[in-house]
Amino acid sequence: MVEIAYLLYLLIAIGITIWVARTLSKNGKVFLVQCFGQNEELANSTNHLLVVGFYLVNIGFITLTLSLGNEPTTIPEAIRFLSSKVGLAVLVLGGMHFFNMSAIARFGRKVNEWFSSQPAYPQAG
Repeated sequence: MVEIAYLLYLLIAIGITIWVARTLSKNGKVFLVQCFGQNEELANSTNHLLVVGFYLVNIGFITLTLSLGNEPTTIPEAIRFLSSKVGLAVLVLGGMHFFNMSAIARFGRKVNEWFSSQPAYPQAG
């Protein structure tokens, strides 16, 4: 029972992490381009770095929480085990999302201010 519960937890939590990372990466690109003064290269690079950091923190958190709590020995205990661990992982994912959005918005405003204060240079060619 314990091994099955651990395996299910890892599959569910890591699956949710991958889905959220892909969704945020895909849909956040427009937001990042806007935040970085239409600089698509900077937005793509930042987006990739955010995804890598997101995976590292969340997969680290998911694997660390394996050792927390009592090991389930019955099906009802396994359900409680899974719901509490997956629920905690989802709360952390949501918290990270709002933290990232707040940080990006603050940083993006500063970058936009910097870009708008730079003189416009004519393009060569």
